[in-house]
Amino acid sequence: MNEPTDKNKPTKRKSKKDSLVPALIISGGLHVLLVIVLLWGADFSSDATPTPKSGRTIDATVIDPAVVSAQAKKIREQRDQAKREEAERLKRLEQQAKRLEQQREQEEQRLREVKRQKLEAERQAREEQKRIAEQKAKSEEQARIAKQQAEQAERDRQRKLEEKRQAELAAQKAEKARQEKLAAQRKAEKKAEAERQRKLAEKRKAEEQALKEAEQARKKAEQARKEAERRAEEAKRQQQEQEAALNDLFSGLESEASQRQSARGQFIQDEVARYGAIFTQMIQQRLIVDDGLSGQECVVNMRLSPTGLLLNVEEKAGNTRLCRATKTAVASVSQFPMPEDGDIIAKLRDIELTVRPN
Repeated sequence: MNEPTDKNKPTKRKSKKDSLVPALIISGGLHVLLVIVLLWGADFSSDATPTPKSGRTIDATVIDPAVVSAQAKKIREQRDQAKREEAERLKRLEQQAKRLEQQREQEEQRLREVKRQKLEAERQAREEQKRIAEQKAKSEEQARIAKQQAEQAERDRQRKLEEKRQAELAAQKAEKARQEKLAAQRKAEKKAEAERQRKLAEKRKAEEQALKEAEQARKKAEQARKEAERRAEEAKRQQQEQEAALNDLFSGLESEASQRQSARGQFIQDEVARYGAIFTQMIQQRLIVDDGLSGQECVVNMRLSPTGLLLNVEEKAGNTRLCRATKTAVASVSQFPMPEDGDIIAKLRDIELTVRPN
């Protein structure tokens, strides 16, 4: 959908000025027509043969003022009608521009919300890393304190010969426990880091696979759309041929019109269902959920522009977590394929879909 910008505003004012030109041309043409009518009503013919008494005379026809007034009134009414039609057209254009501006602001608000959510997720990740670093520093400080205590015990052993053996054993035990604790801690940290790296690798792999599948789905959807357009065109051509033949044979039968209308309605219904299935497939390919949502479903309502651009998505019913993931998947699609048939587009612009995890 093309949104209005500030650069387009001068063009709009210029189009208003240019739109008055046809009205001025019509008004000028009506004035010229009035002059022609006035000249046509006058008779300038003269008698070539003079009469014996008055010599040569000229006959003239008097113009009826009522006729002139009626013609002038008609011209004014036509001019006023042209002005009213032009004013109504300009009003419709301004209303359409206002609606487009509102749609643009809504789309910008949605993008700002997506960006805010992304920044919030990054902030939480930074806080988690900070917490881990603080825990690590705390563990190191505890180890340093334990080491100082062991050294103090060694100094006490030197001062007290009787307690030397017992203090040494205690120090050895404390050192062994500290080493075992540090070893266990290093092993746990190493395991946690390996697990984190494994999850990151799996996440990257899943994202790459999702992008690959999304691209394949997009290509399939595009092929399906082209095939559907070709079939629709072929069906339309066949329908036109059939209608022409039927009109020739049964031009007077009202039932024929009813049958054509029913076929058209069924065609529109089938196309809406087919495009709804394509939309659902595109959303499911971008859906990221865990196995705990298997068997759940979410019903969402989407509002689209005539070109397929996503204007709004609302949760209607279903599992809350699944609906949240579904809305994220819909936003990642952003634009959906649309047919060329205006009746089908009108049905698809406000569509309700049911999404279930594969």
